[in-house]
Amino acid sequence: MAWERELEEKTKREALAEKMGGADKLARQHGRGKMDVRQRIAAMADKGTFREIGKIAGKATYDTDGELTDFTPANFLFGKAKVAGRHTVLAADDFTVRGGAADAAIWRKSMLAEQMAHEWKIPLIRLIDGTGGGGSVKMLEDMGLTYVPYLPGWEHVVKNLETVPVVSLALGSVAGLGAARVVASHYSVMVKGLSHMFTAGPAVVSAIGETHDKETLGGADLHARSGAVDDVVSSESEAFEVARKFLSYLPNSVDRKAQRIQVRDDIQRRDETLGSAVPENRMAAYSMRKILNSVFDLGSVFEMGRRWGQSAITAFARLDGWPVAVLASDPSFMGGSWSADTARKIDRFIKLANTFGLPVVHLVDNPGFMIGLEAEKAATIRYGVEALNGIYTSKVPWATVIVRKAYGVAGAAMSDHTKFQYRFAWPSGDWGSLPLEGGIEVAYKAELEAAEDPEAHLADIRARLDKVRSPFRTAEAFMVEDIIDPRDTRPLLCEFAELAQERMHGRADN
Repeated sequence: MAWERELEEKTKREALAEKMGGADKLARQHGRGKMDVRQRIAAMADKGTFREIGKIAGKATYDTDGELTDFTPANFLFGKAKVAGRHTVLAADDFTVRGGAADAAIWRKSMLAEQMAHEWKIPLIRLIDGTGGGGSVKMLEDMGLTYVPYLPGWEHVVKNLETVPVVSLALGSVAGLGAARVVASHYSVMVKGLSHMFTAGPAVVSAIGETHDKETLGGADLHARSGAVDDVVSSESEAFEVARKFLSYLPNSVDRKAQRIQVRDDIQRRDETLGSAVPENRMAAYSMRKILNSVFDLGSVFEMGRRWGQSAITAFARLDGWPVAVLASDPSFMGGSWSADTARKIDRFIKLANTFGLPVVHLVDNPGFMIGLEAEKAATIRYGVEALNGIYTSKVPWATVIVRKAYGVAGAAMSDHTKFQYRFAWPSGDWGSLPLEGGIEVAYKAELEAAEDPEAHLADIRARLDKVRSPFRTAEAFMVEDIIDPRDTRPLLCEFAELAQERMHGRADN
């Protein structure tokens, strides 16, 4: 056969590449409870579908006769694979080769991975472990100079955020550029006890007089609660699974529509428990998540960002198989009031829904913005208005269900009132410019002070106002469109989902 010698050399080089950082480094990686890069790719991709690009790129050594004696592969792998049946770019760091540092990197590989995703309009999954090709002090000595910082290929990272779904899984300690690649995504995940993320790690931070271990400075819980990453999972395998689930709700690119799936859940299903889901006591909490699980296709709710901005729930779900973006209040946390973090979370989620053309369903129980000194220090009103503006500039179809409270400016952020209101209210609806509780005593202060029995007079005022606050009074004036039986919520939202698809894409078919 022609070219037999060259093909043998190709096979030899590929075998050397599969050694990764060598037996000792692989043993150390596995000893930390971590998969190596090739195990991760095999676990993330559908079996047998990964086609590696640039496998034999790296640094070779030769003998005096110019014959190859050894080879160290680049510490970044990428290629095309199928993930849950969908074409995907997989990009992964190899921590066993110089900890992912730049002196073992080939920049063009990471650039092409990003470029392939947005030019071919297919999702990108990054498996990040290390500095992500960032610099090292040793590299500077080898170069004999320092350089003005720049990020080759970052323009492709930016384009991807506007073009295709991007998932980043932090699967070890990531710092500097590695940390930047984690957060430059639509969905980011860390593994509890295994992942750490830093702008600069503990050794560097010690230079400013701070002493921390990796978990304290950059643990998964810290970053999930701050909103730096979206979710925390318990294992690498679980990280791969949530990545698949996240992508299942999104189209391959902004030019495609999200796919409907076949479901066995009747669109006319009426869950009897919804009739008593909201307590008659207006101050009592209840589970919004139970309502979501009852209203949407069974088993379809996928929440992201649960650990930060906790008074709002952000999730994907399906209605008659169609994917939708779900925004919902959580009255069990701060009564559902919007904090600065909550507003930031909502703003980011609405941008995500608009980027990929997902209709929004908003379930509202919002007593307003958080108040008090800490709320003012956090610039709650600034972030709240940014979220409000994001809702008013949203281009996707929008449906609102007022479950209970909607007060003040934050309550007005239920939807853009200038557009047709695809809106329903439950009989538990309670709205206005400000909550009556706590305000009656101030508004009627003089009258109460003059009363013979202030307590009885206050009770009488409350009884009168309870009649005024009836949602049916609002409906009489057509200031709310429809008050519905809570058990009818699912059929009505399934109707919305179908109409939303027709509005965005023409006939709502498969």
